[in-house]
Amino acid sequence: MAGAAIILCGGNSVRMGRDKATLPFGPETLLRRVVRLAQTVVNDVVVVGATSQPMPTGVRVVQDPVPGLGPLAALAVGLRSVSAGRALLLACDLPLLEPALLQRLQDLAGAADACVPLLDGMPMPTCAVYATRVLPRAEAQLAAGARSLRALLAAVSVRWVNPDDLRDVDPELLSFLDCDTPGHYHAALSRAGLSART
Repeated sequence: MAGAAIILCGGNSVRMGRDKATLPFGPETLLRRVVRLAQTVVNDVVVVGATSQPMPTGVRVVQDPVPGLGPLAALAVGLRSVSAGRALLLACDLPLLEPALLQRLQDLAGAADACVPLLDGMPMPTCAVYATRVLPRAEAQLAAGARSLRALLAAVSVRWVNPDDLRDVDPELLSFLDCDTPGHYHAALSRAGLSART
């Protein structure tokens, strides 16, 4: 098992009304669950963002020097913190991640700067693989005022991954079910056979 993962741990979500990373999901929080799942695939996990949650041994938490600049800035912070040639970038609100899908994305990355799934024509940039060599490009875009991962993807070589390349390891593509709204959160809990608690 080799490689790295960068997990984005943002602050309060407007649509959720609270910090998604701290939402309970069974006996753990969303963040702790995503960290645990990532650790089954890679040996280096970095959490980017402010969190008071205790992390498993070996997991590093790095602060975004200027919080609130979005996922492109967080990716840059994460890429500066890993030594692997590429890293998975994962949002902290993907509790149904299938480790085999994460491994598949790493396997499909090849020589591309990024390996990004496309679902119904929409890129999934926060469940994707980025080569660390994109860091200078990301930093240049940040300096120019860009904030989105899509801006970065438009400027680098991308291996776009179709759903059919992933369904054998995640038939319903539940890895991409985020908890961006209360409805999505409860749907994810239901899919995992869990009930909500506060």
